[in-house]
Amino acid sequence: MIRFIFLCLSIFILLSCNDDNTVDIEKKQDSRNFKDIIESGKIKAITTYSGTTYFLYRGRPMGFEYEILQKFAEDLNLELEIVIAKDENKLIEMLKANKGDIIAYGYTITEERKKDIDFSIPLYLSHQVLVQKKPDNWRRMKLHNIREQLISNPVELMGDTVCVKRNSSYAQRLINLSEEIGGKIHIDTIPGEMTTDEIFKKIANGEIKYSIVDQNIASIYASDYPILDISTKMSFSQRIAWGLRKDSNQLKDTLNQWLKRAKKTVDYHVIYNKYFKNRRSFRKRVKSEFYSLNDQKISPYDDLIKKYANDIGWDWRLIASIVYQESQFRPSNESWAGATGLMQIMPKTAEELNISNPTDPQQSLRGGTEYLSQLWEAHSTIPDSIQRLKFTLASYNAGLYHIKDAQRLASHFDLDSLQWDDNVENALLKLNKPEYYNKDFIKYGYVRAQEPYKYVKEIFKRYEHYQAFITKDSTNTGETF
Repeated sequence: MIRFIFLCLSIFILLSCNDDNTVDIEKKQDSRNFKDIIESGKIKAITTYSGTTYFLYRGRPMGFEYEILQKFAEDLNLELEIVIAKDENKLIEMLKANKGDIIAYGYTITEERKKDIDFSIPLYLSHQVLVQKKPDNWRRMKLHNIREQLISNPVELMGDTVCVKRNSSYAQRLINLSEEIGGKIHIDTIPGEMTTDEIFKKIANGEIKYSIVDQNIASIYASDYPILDISTKMSFSQRIAWGLRKDSNQLKDTLNQWLKRAKKTVDYHVIYNKYFKNRRSFRKRVKSEFYSLNDQKISPYDDLIKKYANDIGWDWRLIASIVYQESQFRPSNESWAGATGLMQIMPKTAEELNISNPTDPQQSLRGGTEYLSQLWEAHSTIPDSIQRLKFTLASYNAGLYHIKDAQRLASHFDLDSLQWDDNVENALLKLNKPEYYNKDFIKYGYVRAQEPYKYVKEIFKRYEHYQAFITKDSTNTGETF
């Protein structure tokens, strides 16, 4: 039965996930207006994987667009759903097919694109630069000798070939430049799935001669490729914004008003600097084995997590999400309440689970997964497996008997005591108030209700991120999907 939960969970995630590889973008859905977004409680943003937009690092989703989107969604009291476009050339198609509400991507505002979509106010300004390789012996050369062997003026590209993506503003710039200089610059289109990091690697390796990238993005990537030159400007400053459907006037107005306020805050500039100016942090991320664009790893404890997840028949990525929630993969972490280790197990529970050293990753994961299995069995009366999982997670955080109290309170208010979403979770939120936790049928009193409420939501949301970035491990036989 425990394995059945993950089959159901997989179906649930697949139904809620919009991936352009699995959904026919030509199938037109009804357009979502701002009222639909508010009523659904969710805003859907289309973006791509990249080292500045959206990625996973040490178990945590990150990226400029991702962080700004999170703040926008939180201010509107909305859940954020990320919709991945694996082919950058399909961003506008996906937006027009209503696969998302916003293109949250560093999109240059161009007249050609304005025929198809609207834009937010600019998030920032940048100009385009040529990315080219310096001579192999550049470190032993004088600066003026290096410059002599590089393209220093776009006119010098006449008759040469530059590799860019088909629907990019860079391709349009090359077309316009050819007309301006009265000579042909050839365009070799590269796949829309190719990341900026891959483009830089190919130029550094000599597989691509030239490409064009926005200066702020080029600057941060070039810090990891000193052999590349990005000093040749290809355009004036251009406005970088997010895209919206032409019928999204209210969403556009709301987003623009929010961006005007946000751009005046310190937080906004801290986030911008983190992804476009902090070269040291960037280099640290891109060299890490726990950077999702490098490897299929979440933490240093993946192998142990897989072993014990397999023992109880759970997807290891779900267990990893729980571990991150509990300790951020730090085995020496200790909570204010005295819980310790990767799975933050309380001393009394550790004793019952025969854990002699809670800071030992192996003991903590063995005990924590065993305890999760016990709590799963304790909720055997919950008929829906997804809801049963949520009861299990809430019990791990708040304690089984506080959740039983929440079920009793739910029944008192004529809510469904076997349904977590919008029922028991709402009853639980009342158990931090005396008029509720002092009722005669409440046996275990006060509970810090916001913690388990958020705990369940955050683990599920992070699990979705992990599923997006980390593929199923075929050796983890406990997984059913």
